[in-house]
Amino acid sequence: MKKFKSHFQFSKEQQSGIFFLLLFIVILQVVYFLVRNGVFTSSTNGLTHNAELQSKIDSLKNQSIEKNTFKIYPFNPNYISDYKGYTLGMSVEEIDRLHSYRALNKYVNSTADFKEVTKVSDSLLGVLSPYFKFPDWTSKIKKNATSVGFVKKPIVSTAYDVADINTVTAEELQKINGIGEKLSARIIKFRDRLGGFLVNDQLLDVYGLSPEVVVRLLKRYKVISKPNVVLIDINNATAYEISKLIYIKYDLAKHIVAYREENGAFTSFADLINIEGFPANKIDRIKLYLSIDKK
Repeated sequence: MKKFKSHFQFSKEQQSGIFFLLLFIVILQVVYFLVRNGVFTSSTNGLTHNAELQSKIDSLKNQSIEKNTFKIYPFNPNYISDYKGYTLGMSVEEIDRLHSYRALNKYVNSTADFKEVTKVSDSLLGVLSPYFKFPDWTSKIKKNATSVGFVKKPIVSTAYDVADINTVTAEELQKINGIGEKLSARIIKFRDRLGGFLVNDQLLDVYGLSPEVVVRLLKRYKVISKPNVVLIDINNATAYEISKLIYIKYDLAKHIVAYREENGAFTSFADLINIEGFPANKIDRIKLYLSIDKK
């Protein structure tokens, strides 16, 4: 009996070894069970799914941001409204400075002018200035004024008595370098259609008359006596009556009347800018021949 018991008696070291061996076997069984049932695989897949889901969420966020971002299109900075200025990032003071300047019937014709008038920061100006769209004639005049200084020709000093552009004849105009028979006739016809020039800048509106020739012409002839022009009341005139003004073709005149009928009487000449096809860059000259009856 004693001999039989001795086979099942273990020292403390042996008992510890057996215990750790059994524990190791149990751990192996548990790991085998988990792997077989796909626990680790599903966890990995879950992480993959979470990454894909997060990627979709980020994509939707980016799309939302793009939709809500204000996209800037080319515009004439002379006609920035309060709302437009706000969306562009201008402060109330900067917008007010521009409106006060425009109230004096003055216009900004370059990025430098805009900076000087509004006092906007250089950073904001850097964002907005690429979208500024000024009338073509302003850049042509500046180009001409710059290039004149590089012409290496002897300058002949000739003094002329400046005469009235509203009384000049076609023959007299032809004495100006760059103005021939056809162009002189076109200037006279344009003047007659207007009822007379009110400002010198209107010469820039004569088809075929380049800014360089205008500069030359204004050395000899300018608006001295302003004609008595019959103003067109845009709140009561018909499309035909409005189209008599050379700046406004009949189709545009119909749009003006349609806008008036849909939105009510005009309260400001600035309302005309909202009409599709209206030459906003010429409004300062066009409004000289218009009136607004607010009754």
